[in-house]
Amino acid sequence: MSYQDIYQLWLNEPTLTESEKETLKSMDSKEIEESFYQEISFGTGGIRGLLGLGPNRINKYTIRKATLGLAKYLIQEKKMNGVAIAYDNRFGSKEYAKEVAMVLAACGIKSFLFDALRPTPMLSFAVRYFKASAGIMLTASHNPKEYNGYKVYNETGAQLNPDEADQVMKKIATVFSPFGIESLDSELIHYVDSSFDAIYLKEVKKIKVKDIEKQIKIVYSPLHGTGASLVPVLLREESYEVYPVMEQMTPDPAFSHTKSSNPEEKAAYELSLQYAEKLNADVVFVTDPDADRLGVAVKHDGNYHLLNGNQTASLVLYYLLSERKSELGFVYTTVVTTDLIKQIAYSFNQKVGETLTGFKFIGEQAEKISGKAKYLFGCEESYGSLIKDFVRDKDAVQAVYMLAEITNFLKSKGQTLIDYLESIYQKYGYYVEYTQNISLKGIEGAKRIQAILSYFRQNGLNIPSFKVENAIDYINGYVNPHDVILPPSDVLKYQHKDGYIIFRPSGTEPKLKIYFSIRSESKEKAELMVKQLVSEVNQVIEKI
Repeated sequence: MSYQDIYQLWLNEPTLTESEKETLKSMDSKEIEESFYQEISFGTGGIRGLLGLGPNRINKYTIRKATLGLAKYLIQEKKMNGVAIAYDNRFGSKEYAKEVAMVLAACGIKSFLFDALRPTPMLSFAVRYFKASAGIMLTASHNPKEYNGYKVYNETGAQLNPDEADQVMKKIATVFSPFGIESLDSELIHYVDSSFDAIYLKEVKKIKVKDIEKQIKIVYSPLHGTGASLVPVLLREESYEVYPVMEQMTPDPAFSHTKSSNPEEKAAYELSLQYAEKLNADVVFVTDPDADRLGVAVKHDGNYHLLNGNQTASLVLYYLLSERKSELGFVYTTVVTTDLIKQIAYSFNQKVGETLTGFKFIGEQAEKISGKAKYLFGCEESYGSLIKDFVRDKDAVQAVYMLAEITNFLKSKGQTLIDYLESIYQKYGYYVEYTQNISLKGIEGAKRIQAILSYFRQNGLNIPSFKVENAIDYINGYVNPHDVILPPSDVLKYQHKDGYIIFRPSGTEPKLKIYFSIRSESKEKAELMVKQLVSEVNQVIEKI
């Protein structure tokens, strides 16, 4: 059946509202093709995509279909302990969360539905707390306002692993139509109210290493998202002087008062930095809309400096291992995260597990070693970390709490996070990382990404300034030390003695990511080398 035929089926569907039919009629030929040429894919983390009508978009019909597929999987596997459901500030998130609960209820499955928006890590915790069989988070994380998504968790509180996701995908494929799916508003839907916040925050506070008098001023922004519900409360309970960015404290799917919903982008900090300048704040914390990622800006020598995800993870890990008496255990990182994490861990005689990108894999490892070895820390370069594994996903609430403690501890010694980072670099070498994002949208974009990857897969990486000493193609899977089994992934990694270059298509956005990392005896040399490598790789790509 052609995409035009599927479009006509939707247009003639009697259960669609008149408004929805008018929207369909207003689509141009390109919009129709993009929205109907395929069904939105259920990947290893669930679904993420553009909002809109059609099988290749996020809407109540595709949400219902995915939920019915998940319900069929849970029934088949006899996983009937219920599903925890939470949502963020995005267009439709609250309504979709209720749709999910009602489809599950019609299948005889109870749910634990948050009655207000809450962070993704809190959903992961709720799965474990309620001993539920699964969890669903309605969120598009840090994506632009046009997106929404549907993250699915297993009973451990981690996102579905590839095998589980594949089984759910097969069940979704057995749902022939997204229309006419039964839903029921019943007593099987159990609402989770704000009293649950204290239960979660009690666990967060247990990560504390030092408790000294609070001296710092904090500016905080949730970027219109879920962090507003918890982070200021947590910081004030611990006697920190915190100043929320009031314009960004209200849940707003349009992100009206920020140019970016992504803490990886400088534009996300504009208003926060204005507040910080006015208040002479020591540190700025910015969490993404579902509060699983944290961005940090710190005042040093009179100016505010933005730290990247590799830097914040490195200084948190170094603080944890040097300031608390840790038993031996595991530090988890990913194949695209700075090698500085490994070096810090090894210097404290800790074991390192290296996974693919995606915190689901770190959550999976935390479960695997549970009761056998100590989980110490997990991180990825994209501003996500997990300090204590009562949550099995990255947790910006924990990260804020720990970074506040570190900033405060350093101020008591007349230092800043920049000073601390400099001391780490002096000990281990200067690591400079850069991620280039090549955005290629739509059908043609997907083809272009594959053409680039195919070229390097067939020809290798041959550029003047980078002598490849080891090449890893993860397309057929890979086994890392400590029995960390990496499933097949379309990722290419080229290594030499002082760094790496990695090609990876994003799993959540229409872009190709190229990661560069170099270690040198000085920051300037490392930065110069990275700049040179970026130029040389781009020259190759332009000819493909």
